[in-house]
Parts: sequence; structure tokens; C-alpha cells
Amino acid sequence: MKNVIITGAAGNLGTEVTEYFLEKGYRVIATVLNDAEADRLESGTDHRERLTIEVLDLTDEKTVEAFAGRVIGQYGAIHGVLLLAGGFAMGDIRATSLQDIKSQLSINFDTAYPMARTFFSHLMERGEGRLVFVGTRPALNPADGKHMIAYALAKSLLFRLSEQLNAAAAGTKVVSTVVVPSTIDTPTNREAMPQADFGKWVKPRQIAELLHLVCSETGAPLRETVLKVYGES
Repeated sequence: MKNVIITGAAGNLGTEVTEYFLEKGYRVIATVLNDAEADRLESGTDHRERLTIEVLDLTDEKTVEAFAGRVIGQYGAIHGVLLLAGGFAMGDIRATSLQDIKSQLSINFDTAYPMARTFFSHLMERGEGRLVFVGTRPALNPADGKHMIAYALAKSLLFRLSEQLNAAAAGTKVVSTVVVPSTIDTPTNREAMPQADFGKWVKPRQIAELLHLVCSETGAPLRETVLKVYGES
């Protein structure tokens, strides 16, 4: 049985990805923000025997290192680490303070880096495994990012981090991938943009399927991959 870690597992995307990997027979070690999220995630699945949930501060390096020690000690090899935790904010350059930048860095980069750093070492010791980050189109296209500058800047660091990890892992079966969705069809986004054409948005299930492909034997040949999941939007 393969073991994957999923951060942000109680979010709109994380819930779908967690359930999909459970359906595919994986053991999922899911991290959440609080006990309420843990209860909601556990109550929403019929695969509790393969789901482990931890309330975890992803930005605390010592806490993350202790978590890694526990799960590796308990389950052995970790085959994939899906770093889905993050958050969004609007604001152009005039409306974006330095504190706004720091806040988005904390939500989108600081929640990923300690996990990536800690588990990259484990994957390198094993000689194989997948790290997956969630990017965003505004981080790749300045025209799309000009009205959400803090968010776009924070997410852009994940692309650079993935490149650095792939350079460090060259010649091994350790691979870092960035999945880049456009607008995801979630209740939150529908409420925020009620006049949009929801049919053109990417479904969380579609992203879950692609994340599974990346972590599967089918995805084994992929290297230095940036998957642009834009749907019709």
C-alpha cells in the first residue's frame, strides 16, 4: 500500500483529493488546521481505516520534523507529499502593503517549505517519490496577477522551489511537480463570482485525478512538470 501525505486536506480541493486517493487504495496522512476540520474530514469518508488525520502547524519547522518522524516511523516509506494548503487574496500594487505580502507568503509558501524540506530528505534517502505543489496562473502571467499581487508573488516562489528541488534530485526518481489550476469550481468561488460560467471552471475531481496520475506508475516518466489545468477558462 502506498502512503501519501496531503496538507490542507479539509479544504475544498483537499477534501476531494483526499477522498480520491482513498478510493484508489492509498493510505492518506492528512493535515488540517484544527479539530473541527479533522472531524469534518473523518465524517465525510467511508475509508477511515486508511485515513490518518493530524492537526498541524505547517509553518513550524520543529513541529513538521516531529510529524515526519512519527509518520515515517509508523508507516515506513512515504511515496508522495501533496502540498495543497494555501489561501487567496485580492489587491493590486496600490492596495497591497508589505504586511499583505508577508501574510500571503505565510499562507502559501511557509505552509509548503518546511514540509518540502523535511520530506525531500526522506524521498532522497529512498531514491524515489513525488512532491506536488499547487501553483496558480497569475504567478505565471503578470497580466493575470496584477490585481492579486501578494497572492501571485507568494505562489511564484513555489515554482522556483520546485525547480530547485528537481535540480537537486537530478538523476534520481525523486520528482517535484507544480499543478496550476485556473478557477476551481468550489462553493466559495461560486459565491464570490455568481455571474461566471461555472461550466468552464476546473472541477476539484479533475485535479484529484491528475494528482493521482502524477503519483502513479503512469506518471513515473514525468520530470520537471508544470501541469496547466485551465479547463475552458
